[in-house]
Amino acid sequence: MIMRPGQQLLLPASPLFIWSSLVVAMLFNMVQNMGLWGRAAWVPDLLAVVLVFWTVHQPLRIGIGASFIFGLLMDVQQGSLLGQHALAYTVLSFFAITVHRRLLWFSVPSQAAQVFPLFFAAHAVELAVRLIGGGVFPGFWILLAPVLEAALWPITSVVLLAPQRRAPNPDANRPL
Repeated sequence: MIMRPGQQLLLPASPLFIWSSLVVAMLFNMVQNMGLWGRAAWVPDLLAVVLVFWTVHQPLRIGIGASFIFGLLMDVQQGSLLGQHALAYTVLSFFAITVHRRLLWFSVPSQAAQVFPLFFAAHAVELAVRLIGGGVFPGFWILLAPVLEAALWPITSVVLLAPQRRAPNPDANRPL
């Protein structure tokens, strides 16, 4: 792949780091749901942000199947309609795989603007499944969650790419 000028060459991502970051994000979601605000509609879904990040950066390792499994785990943990999060995460991963090559050409703030429609679509699917299953409308605060998830994208990029960054040690014999 041709890199942009000034873009840093990254080390390969460790599978252990990828999967542990997904498990930690799922645990943060679980703690968040048991926190002060409970399962408020405006709370960002950290697992969705990490799933999209790894689906964009490592689509051969994390894909639709992993998203479906994590969605089922979130459905069981929240006691929601079985398949509600699984379908939303699956749609989210499908769209992330669709745009992953184009998305990596943008800067991180531009990427945040590009992934906002993905998060919005995932919340729309989740809301539709909830309403079809006989649930109640959570209110218009649900529109804040995709905005917060897109705002978390730059922080997620810095944190999850940190182990892959090479130490900047310029050498006359090694141009990379």
